[in-house]
Amino acid sequence: MLKQALMAAAAFTALMAGTAQAEDLKEFRIGILGGENEADRMRNFQCMVDKLPEVLGVEKVSLFPASDYDGVVQGLLGGTLDYAELGASAYAKVYLEDPEAVDPILTTVQTDGSTGYHSVMVARKDSGIRTLEDLKGKKLGFADPDSTSGYLVPAVTLPQAIGSTIDDYFSETGFGGGHENLVLEVVKGTFDAGTTWASGVGDFSEGYTSGNLHKMVEKGVLDMDDLVEIWKSPLIPNGPIVVRTSMNEDMKETFKTFMMELPESDPECFSAIQGGDFTGYTEVTPAFYQPIIDARRSQIGS
Repeated sequence: MLKQALMAAAAFTALMAGTAQAEDLKEFRIGILGGENEADRMRNFQCMVDKLPEVLGVEKVSLFPASDYDGVVQGLLGGTLDYAELGASAYAKVYLEDPEAVDPILTTVQTDGSTGYHSVMVARKDSGIRTLEDLKGKKLGFADPDSTSGYLVPAVTLPQAIGSTIDDYFSETGFGGGHENLVLEVVKGTFDAGTTWASGVGDFSEGYTSGNLHKMVEKGVLDMDDLVEIWKSPLIPNGPIVVRTSMNEDMKETFKTFMMELPESDPECFSAIQGGDFTGYTEVTPAFYQPIIDARRSQIGS
């Protein structure tokens, strides 16, 4: 009986220590996925640096732009980041290594009401490539090994579309170092085609309503007249906003409420961090990403 009481007391002490540590959080750390120019990423998230100290009661908010997806994944797994916006595959990687590391709390809603987006394969318009058949024996580029649209979904779904394995069908495959760089490499001719992400809603000529192509058009680094779309994936679940699971519950709820209200309280900030037009956020749980978790698990085992 005494042993049980001591164990309970120790557990309570540890719990209170953890709570106090969370409540005493002085710095809120934001991880930002790679794949876009770092200066642009820092600028897009500056509004969070300005707003969140007062909202969360912390002394400062720091941005950590990783050079690739895995940098943010490892930061979340190591507990050195408090919040990040992930693709579904990057979240699946975190989940498969440690299901308790982060909580997915929200995802974006497209302008058509859907909570998904697409992997889009593009090629130079002057290449003469218009179909997957035209790509046989040519070079295909992927965005990042931990990208859902830039690698996982094409790797899982393309073999059925082409009736072959990717290695047998294409002369060469490689990674472009993130979504923006991948598209620029396609334009340069390094790859004959490449996979990136887009809402699939709206006009292709504008890079759709959101996604990498849309952001590149808005920044003036891409002219959609230079590209053609040759393949589009089935709908992919929009990636989650995740927070560190060990964070104080009150802070989690405060942050979640702030994010839910952001589309109306500061539409410009909301658009900047999301990279396009969305109607808002909706709540999600790990179950929403189970198909992607299963797909990632199958790739690891292949």
